[in-house]
Amino acid sequence: MTFPAMPPAVAEFYRGSQIPDADLWAGAFAADGVFHDPVGSEPIVGREAIRAKLTAVIPKFPGFYGLTPLTAHTVAGRTAVGWTGAVVAANGNPINWSGITIFTLDEDGLIADAAAYFNHDVFVAQLNGSSLLGVSPAH
Repeated sequence: MTFPAMPPAVAEFYRGSQIPDADLWAGAFAADGVFHDPVGSEPIVGREAIRAKLTAVIPKFPGFYGLTPLTAHTVAGRTAVGWTGAVVAANGNPINWSGITIFTLDEDGLIADAAAYFNHDVFVAQLNGSSLLGVSPAH
């Protein structure tokens, strides 16, 4: 799949998620970058903390397909990207979710701030094999 046009660090963020490679993914951030994943949760501050979080999360999913950017819009120094995500949990449950991430870059073109907007409850419900509607998904 071809990515939509976006700044190099933002494209690196998505490529790192798809490989998956925590070093490449976190390397898109400035040393003091901030990752709100998702917005409303405690932000992860600093490239090394972001790398540590990604390094801890990736192995929890034997099928880690990452985030696929669908659209990108860059205006006034910010880039908003609509994306879908896909993983398979250790219990075999497929998890598909989507969202929008808004990136702010620093003067070096690295990610200073990434704010991911998605419904974390939808992710957790799929992880646990249930639905937010109270109906178990078919296996």
